[in-house]
Amino acid sequence: MGGREKGKKDGEKAQSPSPSSGKKEEKGSQDEVHTCCRFPLLVALLQLALGVSVTVLSFIMVWSCSSLLLRDTPYWAGISVIAIAVLGLFLLCLPYVPDEKTLCQFALKLLYFLLSVLGLIISILAVAFASYHYSIITKFTCHMVTDSCECTLDSLDPLSRSFQYRDVTDCTAVTVTIKLYVLLQVALNLLLGLVCLAACFVMWKDRYQIFYVGLWFHLPAKNVSQQPKV
Repeated sequence: MGGREKGKKDGEKAQSPSPSSGKKEEKGSQDEVHTCCRFPLLVALLQLALGVSVTVLSFIMVWSCSSLLLRDTPYWAGISVIAIAVLGLFLLCLPYVPDEKTLCQFALKLLYFLLSVLGLIISILAVAFASYHYSIITKFTCHMVTDSCECTLDSLDPLSRSFQYRDVTDCTAVTVTIKLYVLLQVALNLLLGLVCLAACFVMWKDRYQIFYVGLWFHLPAKNVSQQPKV
């Protein structure tokens, strides 16, 4: 009898979970809650920061030379991505619901994905326009005409296409300052396109490979008392 009671007590000790293991599991789940949303949040914040940078730089370019074309000052790309980033930050503030159980959250995720694809296309267009403008500026031969700087691609060819930049103090504002601004636009819009691509990847991963996006509130499990077996 003593041997049976001792074996029964040992079995109960082996089956009962230790409090240290329960604390470790709870700590691991909390760490997962805090780390599951860092990357999507970083993507949305990068979209916001780069969108603001592109917009501010575009308005600086317009202020330095009012005759620049709309395609050469891509504030339209920056403002578009700022709106996308605000939607992404709003989406991340919603509580996580598994398996797309709410139509509203599914619609917001789909809208954010489609807008991120649109932001990627817009950023590629801005990079293409800025790269073309930069390649032209490097070949310019410029001279001042009253209050404007007139530049040509080939000074020896009288039929060569000419470009006029109005409201500039001298031609160095075109060949140096605007050239630097255009190069910065290429770099910023390229980074913006990569961030929008990362946002598309995150949303696709969330939909098809269980990459959680959104806040995940961890509810502690209630202690369920087990009835003793007779």
